[in-house]
Amino acid sequence: MRVLVADDDPQILRALRIILGAHGYDVSTARDGREAIDMAAHDRPDVIVLDLGMPRLDGVGVIEAVRGWTTTPILVVSGRSDTSGKVDALDAGADDYVVKPFATEELLARIRALTRRAPEVADTPAVSFGDVVVDLAAKRVTRAGQDVRLTPTEWALLEPLVRNPRRLITQQTLLTSVWGPTHTRDSGYLRIYLGTLRKKLEPEPSSPRYLITEPGIGYRFTPDE
Repeated sequence: MRVLVADDDPQILRALRIILGAHGYDVSTARDGREAIDMAAHDRPDVIVLDLGMPRLDGVGVIEAVRGWTTTPILVVSGRSDTSGKVDALDAGADDYVVKPFATEELLARIRALTRRAPEVADTPAVSFGDVVVDLAAKRVTRAGQDVRLTPTEWALLEPLVRNPRRLITQQTLLTSVWGPTHTRDSGYLRIYLGTLRKKLEPEPSSPRYLITEPGIGYRFTPDE
């Protein structure tokens, strides 16, 4: 089972890598919020163990970004014991919260509980809409049987949308996950790239049927019924 540990304290990272590795977990680590998002997208961990006070993007920001495209269980491990910190993390989408310092047995028990609660649903190998097929495993898109070439940025935007059908994904979530936390107001990027995706995938790009804009809020993928 893969666990991503994100914390800016190198001693905590080292300790958790040793502890979790000794109990059979495959551990990867991130030292800041942006790196945590990148590794969550690349490694697809089974559990994310996350500190709140990290540079580049804090833990709540990471949770909000990650929740735009995955239901992976998130366990917050933080030195903040105040109620507001816990509420903010849980409201953002965290599944559980442990306050530092913690007992190893408690941490392991919380991780086991989260993985038991997590739905055991395999990733959909392909998503079809109209004459388009999106192969999520192969990262390949075809239309009417012909390959459609997408840029890495176009794929990075399309994938979370098709993985979360009918779910609204906010502009901030997409901008943070693709371009980073310094671009949360650059909504023009989204309009440009969603426009090119519609030209490649929609029957009528000027009247999109599948890649829908929720004005001022975000985007939604609406597959055929």
